[in-house]
Amino acid sequence: MGRATIYLDNNATTRPLPEVAEAVQRSLVEHWHNPSSIHRPGQSVRQQVELARQSLAKLVGVRPREVIFTSGATESIDLAIRGVLAAAPESRRTIVTTRIEHEAVRDLCESLGVSGVTVRHAPLLAGGIVDSDGLEEMLDESVALVSVQWANNETGSIQPVERIGEACRARKIAFHCDGSQWVGKMPTDLGSTPIDLLSLSGHKFHAPKGIGALIVRPGVRIRPVLRGVQEQERRGGTENVPGILGLGAAAESAAAWLEETGERQRLGVLRDRFERLVLDAIPDAVVNGPEDPALRLWNTTNIGFPGLESEALLLLLSERGVCASAGAACSSGSLDPSPVLLAMGVAEPTAHGSLRFSLSRETSENEIEGGAQAVIDCVARLRRSATSLA
Repeated sequence: MGRATIYLDNNATTRPLPEVAEAVQRSLVEHWHNPSSIHRPGQSVRQQVELARQSLAKLVGVRPREVIFTSGATESIDLAIRGVLAAAPESRRTIVTTRIEHEAVRDLCESLGVSGVTVRHAPLLAGGIVDSDGLEEMLDESVALVSVQWANNETGSIQPVERIGEACRARKIAFHCDGSQWVGKMPTDLGSTPIDLLSLSGHKFHAPKGIGALIVRPGVRIRPVLRGVQEQERRGGTENVPGILGLGAAAESAAAWLEETGERQRLGVLRDRFERLVLDAIPDAVVNGPEDPALRLWNTTNIGFPGLESEALLLLLSERGVCASAGAACSSGSLDPSPVLLAMGVAEPTAHGSLRFSLSRETSENEIEGGAQAVIDCVARLRRSATSLA
């Protein structure tokens, strides 16, 4: 029999839940009609779509009409940033963001910068936490939008979005937050959090790939990127009904799971256990991110192994059945140091040898124990090989 898989790459994607797969299957077999059609089957599908919208709205604490379904967080981010800029006065052509955002934000801002938009990068504190005071100093009458993620996808560092949002509200500046790694893992109530636009992706919390949403709070001006009558004329194109129904099912499951506060604590203990096992066995290994575990998302750890190549370590771990991830893959297939880690000030030799391990609500204690031991063994093997070649 093959080796059992230890899946510790849940920030990349999560396994769709059984109830999600059932909802998708039901949409393909029973609710396959076009929800824009006025006949009875079409309107029956429309009802299912709106029920899913209600489930997602409840999960994040907004009204259903504030939910715009998209193909995922990348499209949601694009709609939020381009849409706000297009609706803003000509005098507001500045974006404030950070160098540790997901590449969907970084690359878009870089492209907009070439086309004439001014992009300002907020300073960072130790561990990759945004300096909210420094960011606030950048806010003037030329700023149309601030875009800062809620939790970092590589290190799990949690950003001070409440304070950033309050500073934006005081200056009537739109605040977009990439919530891809937050929603479904942590309680979210936009009714009490000063966020104007929230992007999310379903497959980060056990929904299918290819479905996400942009939450747009009342009063926020935004122009569509894809024209059409769907989604209140804010996002054109026939709705992805299988994805939407799957997302609705995942939202309902996440809401129920989040009520069990002890589960997050239990899984956070598992994450900390994984770190202790690895760091105790490999003295020069370091955790990239805030020193205080409470400032990191409960499911994420990013560990650097100075002097090693993350690609080689990933390949060895894969042979042992352990799934993890590292920096961005370039076109040649090799792995460059993560620009996020470098922007945080992580030394290049450490960034080159850093891996991200991320749990889900399904991660077991056995996976943590087995995964940690595999990391310890693979690091030792690589270092023996390096010594023999020296």
